[in-house]
Amino acid sequence: MIKIQSITKSFGDKLVLNDVTGTFEKGKPNLIIGASGTGKSVLLKCIVGLVKPDHGQVFYDGRDFFAGDRDLKIEVRREIGMLFQGGALFDSKTVEQNVMFPLDVLTRMKAEEKIERVNFCLKRVGLENVNKKMPSEISGGMKKRVGIARAIVNNPNYLFCDEPNSGLDPQTSVLIDDLIQDITQDYDMTTVVVTHDMNSVMGIGEKIMFIYKGRNLWEGNKNDITHSGIQELDDFVFANKVMNSLRDK
Repeated sequence: MIKIQSITKSFGDKLVLNDVTGTFEKGKPNLIIGASGTGKSVLLKCIVGLVKPDHGQVFYDGRDFFAGDRDLKIEVRREIGMLFQGGALFDSKTVEQNVMFPLDVLTRMKAEEKIERVNFCLKRVGLENVNKKMPSEISGGMKKRVGIARAIVNNPNYLFCDEPNSGLDPQTSVLIDDLIQDITQDYDMTTVVVTHDMNSVMGIGEKIMFIYKGRNLWEGNKNDITHSGIQELDDFVFANKVMNSLRDK
């Protein structure tokens, strides 16, 4: 489980996150939703340590990340897998080399062990016999799956996904959502997904945090979201349902 306490972050005079508190549960997809520019991605970067909050704490299974020493931070970072928006694959590396990269950096595994682990992860995301292909030779959906394989290759306890369905068609988006949910449950990980896609929310939203103007305005699940009684959330849900219906036509 990940717990965040009173996370506050400003850039210059602009307050981006305002005293955000919440928990992300193990074994289920935890979604952070909200309109563009409301602070979702900044919150994610604070949680993983890419941005240091001005105030607040992040606990990884009871470990205070920002208060910890260098060894604790390294320990936690070794337990994190990250799926970046767009996949963020290295264009100059093959699929195999991309997935292997965390093993090269973070482990002392032998070459044959790395290949075995890479092949296992590629098979787990439904990709086989693509090891030697370059990112330019595969589709957008395949790139996302390669990104997921890279994110889980080091057996993480925590998986973070930033807009995993960005730029994908509805059918491929469902495939990626299902894959994230299956991997989360199979490996009992704490998974945090930043998204504004209501199809994802209604598909895998077992735990949802709604960020509005830098504040945690609501927490719940997909069954409760349509009758929260919060006008800002109702407006967000309705607007995204309209956009999704137009996109799906």
